[in-house]
Amino acid sequence: MTDIIRVLVVDDSAYVRKVVSEMLARSPFVEVAGVARDGAEALERAAELRPDVITCDLNMPTLDGVGFIRAQMARDPVPVVVISIAAGAGEQVLAALDAGAVDFVQKPTALATERLMEMADELVEKVKAAARAPRRLLATPAAPARVASRPATGAFDIVVIGVSTGGPQALKQLIPSLPRDCPVPIAMVMHMPLGYTEMYARKLDEIAPLHVVEAEEGTPVEPGMALLAPAGRHLTFRRQDGGVRAHLDVLPLDTPHRPSVDALFHSAADIYGARVLGIVMTGMGSDGREGSAWIKARGGCILTETESSCVVYGMPRAVVEAGLSDAQVPLERMAEAIMERI
Repeated sequence: MTDIIRVLVVDDSAYVRKVVSEMLARSPFVEVAGVARDGAEALERAAELRPDVITCDLNMPTLDGVGFIRAQMARDPVPVVVISIAAGAGEQVLAALDAGAVDFVQKPTALATERLMEMADELVEKVKAAARAPRRLLATPAAPARVASRPATGAFDIVVIGVSTGGPQALKQLIPSLPRDCPVPIAMVMHMPLGYTEMYARKLDEIAPLHVVEAEEGTPVEPGMALLAPAGRHLTFRRQDGGVRAHLDVLPLDTPHRPSVDALFHSAADIYGARVLGIVMTGMGSDGREGSAWIKARGGCILTETESSCVVYGMPRAVVEAGLSDAQVPLERMAEAIMERI
């Protein structure tokens, strides 16, 4: 990748192509190399221009966004950031991520310029992160390899996982690898907008031996279950009726993300003390670093995903550079590493 990130903008709306191009042009590190009106034209333009990143609408004539992403990844993997309408596109967005898209940004339903420009910073940051994604990781991942059950060590009472960019693909490989009789509960935070986490949890539940649910207020935190924090609320824990239950809250408000990995990790350390195994995986930024410090301070353990398997080596890097990682593990070995420790 050169210093300037060359982007192909794909959208069937001339107005959106213009506005997205203007958003990207606000960064001195991004250049719009070209535009395309649908997936078929995008395949031609991508072959001609060889962009570093492609932004792509989903609802397009001739060849839609999911079809384009599948065809492009089969031909020549290029990082794709989906720009989707906010309502009603959940199935398509998840299908696009399955097909190899790196990330997505919600396009407001009302195409007011002021609202569109609000998403400009988010779009630029995600395009810059996508440009760093190793292309070899964009193709369809291998099927998850199931890890056999083994006697529990009794060292940990919970596994908490934080993930962001590349997370839908990473969790889809990790969680189905864990056995049905996993001896401790799993709790996960993934940075996703409202409207996607419940659907994603259902889809993960369909392919995983564990029971995967979007956490609700008061959900019991028990072995054999994997809880996914709902978008827009922090997932924390409370001791209640002799057990531990999920607690959801919009507070604190001063976190860059809601749900926050730091909030989950902090609460796990408070409730479970030294008996917490924290996992920080692929993603932008540093969410999880402060929470990892809380877990380590209470005597818990932190594993980070190794750079070689991360779509974006941001969150794990922040933990490693802070000296908080006990071991760096590639995604394909993460389930085994978890089972070895619990």
